[in-house]
Amino acid sequence: MCGIFCTLSRHGFIGPLDSTTQLLQNRGPDSLGQHQVVVEAGSREDAEASPRIHATFLSTVLSLRGKAIVEQPLRDASTGSILCWNGECWSMGAMAYITGNDSEPVLAQLLRASSKATSPEAAVVATMNLLATCRGPHAFVFYDARHKLVYYGRDCLGRRSLLQKTTLHGLVLSSVCDNASGDSWTEVDADGIYIVHLDAFASDGPSSLPRHVPRRLSSQADETKVSLTLPFPALNRSIKSFSPPDGDTAAALKRSLLDALRLRTFNVREAVSLTPSNNVAQPAKIAVLFSGGLDCTILARLCHDLLPITNSIDLLNVAFENPRIHSHLGADTSPYELCPDRITGRSSFAELQRVCPGRRWQFVAINVPYKDTKCHRTHVMTLMHPHNTEMDLSISYALYFASKGTGVINEGDHIAPTAYTTTARVLLSGLGADELFGGYQRHATAYERKGYAGLIDELELDFNRLGKRNLGRDDRVISDSGREVRFPFLDEDFISLALQLSAKTKCDFGSPQVEDSKNPALFLEPAKRALRVLAWKLDLKQVAGEKKRAIQFGARTAKMETGKTKGTHVLASV
Repeated sequence: MCGIFCTLSRHGFIGPLDSTTQLLQNRGPDSLGQHQVVVEAGSREDAEASPRIHATFLSTVLSLRGKAIVEQPLRDASTGSILCWNGECWSMGAMAYITGNDSEPVLAQLLRASSKATSPEAAVVATMNLLATCRGPHAFVFYDARHKLVYYGRDCLGRRSLLQKTTLHGLVLSSVCDNASGDSWTEVDADGIYIVHLDAFASDGPSSLPRHVPRRLSSQADETKVSLTLPFPALNRSIKSFSPPDGDTAAALKRSLLDALRLRTFNVREAVSLTPSNNVAQPAKIAVLFSGGLDCTILARLCHDLLPITNSIDLLNVAFENPRIHSHLGADTSPYELCPDRITGRSSFAELQRVCPGRRWQFVAINVPYKDTKCHRTHVMTLMHPHNTEMDLSISYALYFASKGTGVINEGDHIAPTAYTTTARVLLSGLGADELFGGYQRHATAYERKGYAGLIDELELDFNRLGKRNLGRDDRVISDSGREVRFPFLDEDFISLALQLSAKTKCDFGSPQVEDSKNPALFLEPAKRALRVLAWKLDLKQVAGEKKRAIQFGARTAKMETGKTKGTHVLASV
């Protein structure tokens, strides 16, 4: 995980504000580096009269992979090319599996692609062909000094944040922004890669605008000279041949999720030694954002199959004091223990302990008083910007405090709770399961209105807007804790499997529950039925029956001050 900042200016170097630098360092506390370059635009023969571009590249690093901290930005001494890399590359080009630090191999392959090109356009084609093979969540800025090109973008789902704004003198890119100035930042769309031709950029004309190279499905015709092929197929829209989820489906989902989790949980934080915390022999390197619901509990259960039994796993469960709901409680009643996610979380925690004996599961109860919520409001709104609705804030509160990982754990029934902060730097999230497997009420509503055709349309809409609605915001909010969130359900191979399954296999709203059946594919509720069958076969019988609950309602962050405010209400600026 890293923080990226880059400016391209026609009038001198522009660095980040001190407040923005601090936000970037919150994301990457292990190192901070900067390179500044003057690029002579135009022909070499007329260098004296050529306009100049002043480029600033800054990166902060949270080292999660490899046995040494690799400082950024990376600079190639022979060409002067520079890479700011934020995220994870599991495989790319000829490298089927990158085991250690990924930023250096990514730069090496980008340089190799560029070196074989005899023109800027050939370099673009070679670079796009390479980037299309990159698997994993990432955002980046790459300066190809040989051809005077700057590439930037996010992965095809937008799992890592990258913001942009244009100024009178140029372009600014950043993982996170301090919006105190009121500047107009937007998220870089995850619909392709953007390219700045520095020769054209120096002219400040229409040709200086970034070039967009779009992404497309392999089944779609390539209407441009160059594009990036998406790593998964189109959604299965067939409504003719259906099959309910069975043992084979559950087994396939389990295998794919295990593969996704293996990438995301092995060899974590090797470059930084951990000191034992709270008398734990092996401090946790992995934590789960844990509401106790179906998706996060499946991830926790499968982590048990992968990680050594001596490794602790932290379950981060957040609950809020909400004065609108909790104002009349007695002095001896905890508002936190009344939160739906706290109740479900403790229940699922007990089931994990039963199903996975010998594992040290640490249920971290994160209790957030209302005064703390108010105190952090401005900071959370800054992190989530440019998202600015009441719902964004409610969700961001829950993720922000959960990712801090500071709460209490219970060592035993008759032992007082102990203050604890998780040592994990990798957080697992179940995000994506609802969009892929029909977990929201709107999916059931779409089926009721228009049958499977309407359901399929809703599933496709939800999947296509993940990057715009959720992922950039969540990355900015969670990473402020110096931790990285990873989404196993959004692994490219798992997505490919999920998209190929029929709607009925995933969420069979046309087959209501048969409560007296002995077949879980029939007696479990229709929403996310395929995942419910998987949970059942993992012996998570209670979890398999848990209903979906939105995070802002489960943690009690929704409508803290008034019951009349809608989630779509636009908030006043920071």
